[in-house]
Amino acid sequence: MVKAFSSFALHQQKIIVFGATGMVGRQLVQQALFNGHTVRAFGRNVYTTDFPDDPNLQRIQGALFDATEVLNAIRGCDAVLTAIGGGTDSNDKTRTLGIKNIIAQMKKAGVNRIIGIGGMGVLNADDKSLLIDQDDYPEEYKAVGLEHRKAWEMLKESGLEWTFVCPPNIINEGPTGSFITAEDYVPLPNKYQVNAGDLALFMLNELNKNEFLKHRVGISN
Repeated sequence: MVKAFSSFALHQQKIIVFGATGMVGRQLVQQALFNGHTVRAFGRNVYTTDFPDDPNLQRIQGALFDATEVLNAIRGCDAVLTAIGGGTDSNDKTRTLGIKNIIAQMKKAGVNRIIGIGGMGVLNADDKSLLIDQDDYPEEYKAVGLEHRKAWEMLKESGLEWTFVCPPNIINEGPTGSFITAEDYVPLPNKYQVNAGDLALFMLNELNKNEFLKHRVGISN
């Protein structure tokens, strides 16, 4: 089922954003603060990133693979939003190693809600197999797509309350509020792109509405 975005009243929470200095991460931090959430921004370059000057923002400079640093960052939060990225070749395991550590530390901290970002290849094709397994799936996207699939499989097995957003090409633009979503499938019509701001807007929307618990989500402007 395709869903169009609609606005609603936000319930303020304490959240942590992993990958906070990236294209989507910065949008998550900015929009979450604008809507009154208390935000922990986790990343290597949080002190050199131009975040809003806000008393509800805590910058945490840390390493994604460090168990103690990630655990301490998650403790006391209501939810985790992860926008961690990485390279597109088969040698970069940032996404899978990162999500593995985040899941482990969430369980220790007693935090159950996580919303993460994958890629469109993890969505279902018409025959309910994955798009990444189709013969015509672009070879140049396969390595990163396999990382996204492993991250999704870890979330499925985690026992956590997860949502995995699977966008097409992400454009470095702010939110428009005009986008559509679909559960486990590509939404139609699909423009094969989504603004980073709209992706962040959806994630914060989902944080409160919980419409896609334990599902993948297709999204498009």
